[in-house]
Amino acid sequence: MSIEAESKQVVRQYVEAFNRGDLQALRELLADEAEIQGVFGRGLFEKIEPIWRQLIEGYGMQLQLQELIGEGNVVAARYIETGTFRAPAFGNQPTGKSYEMVAMEWFEIESGKIKRRWGARDSATQARQLGVPLES
Repeated sequence: MSIEAESKQVVRQYVEAFNRGDLQALRELLADEAEIQGVFGRGLFEKIEPIWRQLIEGYGMQLQLQELIGEGNVVAARYIETGTFRAPAFGNQPTGKSYEMVAMEWFEIESGKIKRRWGARDSATQARQLGVPLES
């Protein structure tokens, strides 16, 4: 299997774990000291885990993989991200509203683990669709 195929497989496992809400599996896919960057800043798993937990449990976030591109150990993913605001998250009470938007992530894979992950998503669209105030 090529390095591109192996790296894409790690990202597919990440998506499957996220969609199951399996934070332990997500942790196991990350290299020691893996750096995760996204809308709420950057940090190691311990800093990011509470954010991911709110996205999974509060917003019911699901990632529908639309495109996966790999070059060497670098993989870019484009998703349709969906969810329904069903539990308290990010200081807001659930609205029962759903959202759908495009999200993208960029991964650097090393020895079968995610070494770095960058995420980009339209939080303003998400907040508007869920009926919550934008973070300032």
